[in-house]
Amino acid sequence: SPTHSWSRGESENGITTAYVMCVFAWCLYKCFIYVIYYNYFVVKTSLQLIIIEMRKIVKVFYVSLGCDKNLVDSEKMLGMLHEAHYELTDNEYEADIIIVNTCAFIGDAKEESINNIIEMGKLKETGKCRKLIVTGCLAQRYKEEIKKELPEVDMVFGMSDYKPDIIKAKRIVTTGGHYAHLKIAEGCDKYCTYCIIPMLRGHYRSYPMEDLVKEAEALVEGGVKELVLVAQETTLYGVDLYGKKMLHELLRKLCRINGLRWIRIMYCYPEEIYDELIQVMKEEPKICHYLDIPIQHASDSILKRMNRKTNRAELTERIAKLREEIPDIALRTSLIAGFPGETEEDHEELMEFIDEIEFTRLGVFTYSAEEGTKAAEMDGQVQEEVKEERRDRLMELQQEISSDLSQSQIGKVMTVMIEGKVADENAYVGRTYMDAPNVDGYIFVNTDEELMSGDFCKVKVTGALEYDLIGELVQ
Repeated sequence: SPTHSWSRGESENGITTAYVMCVFAWCLYKCFIYVIYYNYFVVKTSLQLIIIEMRKIVKVFYVSLGCDKNLVDSEKMLGMLHEAHYELTDNEYEADIIIVNTCAFIGDAKEESINNIIEMGKLKETGKCRKLIVTGCLAQRYKEEIKKELPEVDMVFGMSDYKPDIIKAKRIVTTGGHYAHLKIAEGCDKYCTYCIIPMLRGHYRSYPMEDLVKEAEALVEGGVKELVLVAQETTLYGVDLYGKKMLHELLRKLCRINGLRWIRIMYCYPEEIYDELIQVMKEEPKICHYLDIPIQHASDSILKRMNRKTNRAELTERIAKLREEIPDIALRTSLIAGFPGETEEDHEELMEFIDEIEFTRLGVFTYSAEEGTKAAEMDGQVQEEVKEERRDRLMELQQEISSDLSQSQIGKVMTVMIEGKVADENAYVGRTYMDAPNVDGYIFVNTDEELMSGDFCKVKVTGALEYDLIGELVQ
């Protein structure tokens, strides 16, 4: 019928129209998806480029405080920042971000860290600083206190926050490029009663030997000629990973690195020095005849209160053996004056021991009571002026010893690493195998020749000061 025919035609037209609309919608959808995807890609790519460019122009000023172990952490953090395209600056007034890597080992170190944080915080008003970040030992121990008491600080990171990322980071060496520290382990299990390191750094953990060798190879490739091995305790290296002491094996592997001239060992606990270590020092010419053995005291009663694992007789025997096996060995130590319970008799016994042993190098710290340590709760706390007086007497004795030892070097020809030039003089500053960087003495080398930092040369000793030597270049 006409009605039926009309309805059929209307239906067919409707289907055609719907089909066209679906095709149009599908095309519109594809265009929409394309535009969205294109814009997302462009926007994402642009944002990435902007972030990278922002990082390139963000300047970071870095303050590293405390020990050489902390310095290694700082150098690795600098490397991470550089790889993330931040620009490093040595001008704090230009910095957008300031990072302070702190120390909290003793009271003076904590005070220095806090003062630096406060000084850097002022640059938020007088400089360009937008963010102040605090990390390191002080941040590990006093994170909440820093947040509460120092509002100028924007972020606080303890060592536990960054250790997994920092261990294998590529370093930016800040020591001049000709020497660097190689941290071979972290933490400590000795639990001396005066020390907070186990609380801050945790249990003793050796770094895998293959990782250390790779790090050392990279450092030498970058120009390093002297490696200074550091840890809270170097002589125990490997006991946790390999089931026995392996410092001697690590040393042998390091000695095979071409271009490396000197290896120096610091922080050796005297009771842990073992025969294989002595033997490798005798056999490998790259290993300096130098050991840093912090004894802290020589009175048996004080050593026991300190929870040290040795006594005066054992110290005397171990030092005698070292000097018998390696006659020209230079021995450095550190002492604590005024430990709780230290009597005048204890101090005199220490003075007598130092006079008898005649360490090549020696440093003395006054005892600092650290909260959370057993020693801080002990009876017999020594007055500050007494601590300082005992420290001064020890240093006066060492000054005499050092002067005599320096005089005995006159006339000898020694291998010297050049550190730098004396301003406005035909003379250079260098170090012998007997001198660790930043803690020991120097030799001043008179010459008209042009030398560079990191050069090794033969020098004849012509004069001596209390802690330093004077010499002339041997042609």
